[in-house]
Amino acid sequence: MRNQDIKSIKIVFFGTSEFAVPTLKALIRAQYEVAAIITQPDKPVGRKQVLSPPPIKTVAKKLGLKIFQPQSLKNETLENLLKIKNSKLKIDFGVVAAYGKIIPKRYLDVPKYGFTNIHPSLLPKYRGPSPVQTAIMNGEKETGITIMKMDEQIDHGPILAKREFSIFNFQFSNSKDLEKKLAELGAKLLIETLPKYISGQIKPESQDHGQATFTKLLTREDGLIDWNKTAEEIYNQIRALNPEPGTWTIWKNKVLNILSCDINPDGTTCDVVPSGTVVKINSRIAVQTKKCYLILKQIQLESGKEMDAKSFLNGHPDFLSSRLE
Repeated sequence: MRNQDIKSIKIVFFGTSEFAVPTLKALIRAQYEVAAIITQPDKPVGRKQVLSPPPIKTVAKKLGLKIFQPQSLKNETLENLLKIKNSKLKIDFGVVAAYGKIIPKRYLDVPKYGFTNIHPSLLPKYRGPSPVQTAIMNGEKETGITIMKMDEQIDHGPILAKREFSIFNFQFSNSKDLEKKLAELGAKLLIETLPKYISGQIKPESQDHGQATFTKLLTREDGLIDWNKTAEEIYNQIRALNPEPGTWTIWKNKVLNILSCDINPDGTTCDVVPSGTVVKINSRIAVQTKKCYLILKQIQLESGKEMDAKSFLNGHPDFLSSRLE
C-alpha cells in the first residue's frame, strides 16, 4: 500500500489501558487518520481514590484526538456515539486494544474492513481477560500476539497474523513488564498487517475452536499463596499477579503482601521444616515451600510501607522461624 493510501484510511480506536498506548502511537506515526478514540470513563485510582483518566485518554489529548467516554455501548449506535448526524459514517477500520468492554455486534460491520483486535496470546490459547497473567502462572515458556478480525464472540474471530514471544528468555519481575513488551510487539505487528490485509495479501484464517482455552478475571482471592505448592509455582503466581490484584499471605493475623521474590538460585538443600516457615539462607530471607525455598525480596505488611525482606526482619526479628499461613 502506498503512503497516500494509508493517509486515506480512517480508523476508530477502542482502547483504555497502558497496553493500548503503543498501538495508538504507532498508528499516528504510520500516518493513519484516527477519527476518534473510544475509551472508558475516568475512574478513582489509588488509596485516596483520585478520579483519574485512563492512560489512552492522556495520550490522545496530547495528540489532539477526539475522545469519547461512554458509560455503556449497549444502547448506543456508533453513529450516535461519535455524534455524527444526517451523514453516512465513513470508517474503514475499527481497532481494539485492551478496551475492557464488549463491542456490540451491530458495531462490527460498520467499518469497511470490520474490527481488528490485538490480543496478547497465541489464539486460540488463552482467550479472555487475563491471558498474560495466566500464561505466567501456568509456567508457559512462550506466548505472543494475535491480530484477529472480531466477531460477536470473545476472542473467537479469524486470525490475520500471529507473532511468538519467548517468556523463558525474557527477564521480568511482574506481569506488567511482560505486558508492556507484548504491547510493543502488538503495535508493530498491526502496522505490518493492516496494509497487507487491505490489499488482499492476507486472508483471515479461522481459529481451531476445539483447541481454545479460556482465562478468567483475576481477583484478590486468587492472590492468596499456598505454601504447600512448589517454589516455582509460587514464584510464577507472584510474578503473574503483581502489581494487580497482588499476592499475599497471613502473618500474625495480618495480611503480608508479597510483592517480588526469586527462586533459591544456588541449589541449597531444603531443611525439613513445615511449609510456610521463614528461614535464613546465606543472609537472604526465604520461605520453605513444598519443594525448595522461595526467596523474599519486596514485602509489605498490612497498613505498612513496602520494604525489602531484610529491612522487614530488622524491624520484626520474630519474623524469622515464624510460619506464614
